[in-house]
Amino acid sequence: MSDLRFARRLAAEILKVGETRIWIDPEAADKVAFAISKEEIRKLIKEGVIRKRPKATPSRGRKRILKEKKRKGRRRGKGSRKGPRYDEKEIWVNRIRVQRRFLKRLRERKIIDASTYRRLYRLAKGGYFRTLRQLKSYIEEHKLARRF
Repeated sequence: MSDLRFARRLAAEILKVGETRIWIDPEAADKVAFAISKEEIRKLIKEGVIRKRPKATPSRGRKRILKEKKRKGRRRGKGSRKGPRYDEKEIWVNRIRVQRRFLKRLRERKIIDASTYRRLYRLAKGGYFRTLRQLKSYIEEHKLARRF
């Protein structure tokens, strides 16, 4: 097959597209090879021997695979989430569990009595203590523990 680079370049210039988007009919390759002027190329375009290829669109194959995985429940972990880094509720749950566990331990060891336990439990539920350390210092300050 003869060299069609020159014809391709001229056609690209005429059609205002890149050279890769030029389609040349392989049947008429010899005819195109002899075209050396823009006028001859324009005539070949009119005949349909040289055409402009459609724009290539990105493949959606990978997107479909991802969609299927997400439908199965994959790719939903902490690292894939956008928005706040920490879930406020999650933080609250973790904090209150620590405090309640501590209070329960104190009650079981008879360090605090049931009524004190109940009062501290309600304070914890109300968000009075931000940390376990704060709860401990509150117990010490108010002398609520028999021994600590």
